[in-house]
Amino acid sequence: MIDETYEELASLYVLGLLEGAELASFEQKLARDPALTQLVRELSESSAQLAFTASDAAPSPELRARLLDRLDTAAAWRKQSNVLPFRTPVWLPWAAAASLAISCAWLGQLYLGSRFEAATLRDQQALADFELRSARNQLEAERLIAGHQLSAMTEQLAALDRQLKSEGDLAQFKISTLASLLGNSPQALAVAVWNPAKQEGVLTVDKLPALADDKDYQLWLVDPQYPIPVDGGVFRVDPATGVAHVTFKANRPVNSVAKFAVSLERKGGVPKAEGPMVLLSQ
Repeated sequence: MIDETYEELASLYVLGLLEGAELASFEQKLARDPALTQLVRELSESSAQLAFTASDAAPSPELRARLLDRLDTAAAWRKQSNVLPFRTPVWLPWAAAASLAISCAWLGQLYLGSRFEAATLRDQQALADFELRSARNQLEAERLIAGHQLSAMTEQLAALDRQLKSEGDLAQFKISTLASLLGNSPQALAVAVWNPAKQEGVLTVDKLPALADDKDYQLWLVDPQYPIPVDGGVFRVDPATGVAHVTFKANRPVNSVAKFAVSLERKGGVPKAEGPMVLLSQ
């Protein structure tokens, strides 16, 4: 991209307004820079084309009188000589002056337009940088919040585990934390507590996205004795908070729960998981 200073010098060079050291320096730069050479060529062609677009200009009465007087003098001189003088067309100086004025106006407009576009691009770049920093800050804040929530839930699970173990038979409960697999809701969490003696459990969910009318969340229990996960039933969450508290039962006997999972399925659930997994225990 050509510097704004050299764009201005190129305009002056085409109009023949550079002199001395400034002219020599510009011509040295012109010999080394193909882009600057192209700009000078385009400005020269535009200036030449504009010369033919100028309208005719009528001379003042004083100038007309002087021109007619010179024409009379020339006619008398031709009667005394066989030499036919070359006459400069009357309109040529006026056309040249009009062309020069139009060229200056066009080049000035081009220069100002280029500076405005450059300023606009700088403003757009600054705005994009600001939006990028804001997005990064928001993502970092969400990551910290999710980490804090996970830490708090882990502490609650540890306390619950200690309580259950202190109550004898309840020490056999299976307690797991389910983490989010959703890119748009990384803060979603769940806790599942399974009682193998009663073959039932409790699921607590937080910050899961609200569902469409034709969808349900479905809980799965992974038992190594079965080739596919065991259905734990379907549930929905509060659309405003993404919270749900569900008591669930497996649709077949479960000896050992290796993992819990939650998937997004069609309304009413499916016998075998078809939709994407949204929560999974460690």
